Amino acid sequence: MLTVSADQFGSATSVGAKHNNYVLVVFDSCRWDSFVRGRPKTIRKLGRLERRWSYASWTAPSHYNLLMGLMPHASPKHVFASEYYKRDFLKFNERLGTSDFEFKSLVPRLYLPVFLQECLGYRTHAMVSLPVLNPKTPINQGFDSFRLMPKHNDMRAMVREMRFEGDRPTFYLLNVGETHYPYALPDEPEDEWPRIHGVHGVFKHLDDHVVGGKLVGRKEKFFNQSKLDELRMRQVRAVKYLDTVVEELFDTVPKNTYITILSDHGELFGEEGYFGHGPIQHEKVFEVPFIEGKLR
Repeated sequence: MLTVSADQFGSATSVGAKHNNYVLVVFDSCRWDSFVRGRPKTIRKLGRLERRWSYASWTAPSHYNLLMGLMPHASPKHVFASEYYKRDFLKFNERLGTSDFEFKSLVPRLYLPVFLQECLGYRTHAMVSLPVLNPKTPINQGFDSFRLMPKHNDMRAMVREMRFEGDRPTFYLLNVGETHYPYALPDEPEDEWPRIHGVHGVFKHLDDHVVGGKLVGRKEKFFNQSKLDELRMRQVRAVKYLDTVVEELFDTVPKNTYITILSDHGELFGEEGYFGHGPIQHEKVFEVPFIEGKLR
């Protein structure tokens, strides 16, 4: 049985049972119904697919929440928030293969990679697709390695770089960009990607990270609904493709590996005049898929 002792965090030691490897896979911008329509058969082998809700509508704050241990929530009724958080954090006992994990285990740093690294002896690695998560941002704490990938849309390249050594458990964060605008697969020529252009005001490029807002362009024809529907189907296609990459992931990780696959936030494709995510208060931006389980 695992035993953990700590003095104000950071001096903890663990002995006993071998922990699970843990892989957290984030399909960036993948909205719930795009995921369902993609019908991923391999991913569904992990367990029960859930419709959950993100704590944030943009990549960076959502990932900070995830690395605090806050998975997308179930929006429960008639429940005190403190009781929901307690049950949600206790789920990490199953994910990590421990029995002593509690919310207070993360205090005072409140950061999962630091806890895993310093208290449970994990190797910790991150491979990310979006520049807003680059290694110079505050998100890079508690990681032995943290890499911004050369391409924003190549999960398979991440999987092929994953390494697991038997002496210590390993944690990986994979931020996957195929489901983010422009919803392009790695072998698709860049000159064939759809382009956002000519939109008034709210569309901005933040190091190639496109956020959204209200569609207010008057003369541009790019954002007619048929074009937006085409963009959504590109995201559905990306889910279908990623299902084949996840099959490779399953073949790569050791058997004692727990995997969580989710989205950091959703995406708008013209609903009520919106496109994208970020400065948008809309159900489809917060509604995300969530599925997890242990390979046996």
